[in-house]
Amino acid sequence: MPRQPITNALTIDVEDYFQVSALAPYIPRDQWDSRECRVERNVDRILQMLDERQTRATFFTLGWIAERYPHLVRRIVHGGHEVASHGYGHERASDLNAADFSADVGRAKKMLEDISGHEVKGYRAPSFSIGAGNLWAFDCLERAGYRYSSSIYPIRHDHYGMPDAPRFAHRVRSGLLELPVTTARFFNRNWPASGGGYFRLLPYPLSRWLLQKVNELDRQAAIFYFHPWEIDAGQPRIPGISAKTRFRHYVNLQHTEGRLRRLLADFKWGRMDEVFLVDHAQVPVGSV
Repeated sequence: MPRQPITNALTIDVEDYFQVSALAPYIPRDQWDSRECRVERNVDRILQMLDERQTRATFFTLGWIAERYPHLVRRIVHGGHEVASHGYGHERASDLNAADFSADVGRAKKMLEDISGHEVKGYRAPSFSIGAGNLWAFDCLERAGYRYSSSIYPIRHDHYGMPDAPRFAHRVRSGLLELPVTTARFFNRNWPASGGGYFRLLPYPLSRWLLQKVNELDRQAAIFYFHPWEIDAGQPRIPGISAKTRFRHYVNLQHTEGRLRRLLADFKWGRMDEVFLVDHAQVPVGSV
């Protein structure tokens, strides 16, 4: 008998183009409110795309966005999707001490729950900024009442990464799971296979093949992520940024939506909580 297709987790990090960590040196926080905010229209496009495929996803939403666009959060919930936390102000966990991190994740959780009317179970650190140097963050998340995190990226990268961390779901505290975004294993090294800039850079067939490998050979559910600004080729260009940052942020924006539509058709997708929390008691203890 053929194997049933694995349900993978589709996730969207709800932030706007001017809040991206790589652009932080060029856009001070006190300018955020004066920038053209395009997140609402982009999320609405994503919601329509998901509705067309009858697909449900998890939206890791900034408290800063939710505070200004509460109706957007409610539209996400009305569509059957999960609202999770991306923190309040897109501050990297590695840039905060324990007290400030706890305040940030607690504030975001309460705000999102008050607006959505639903428990917020999940958290994703901006720029996957939980790693070997700040594992205390898991204690803060557990105390705040989160049930899972998706904050470690087990790769080598110049801005983040914990390459020796487990590649798949594992328990990091008694009441908290870590659900790393997906990597593929080649040549004794983990390679990104879960979206973001790599999805825009690589040819779509290669991205599809990497996800198929995880489903068929590892027999694991994949976790894919992208941002609303990645389907927005018309977003304002930020002057004065480095060539490296310019390439990373703007490469192939005009192709992302088409690739996402192919991705939705080629795999089975669901919400993080429905994919991973149903049998959470069976998730192994990790080594981090």
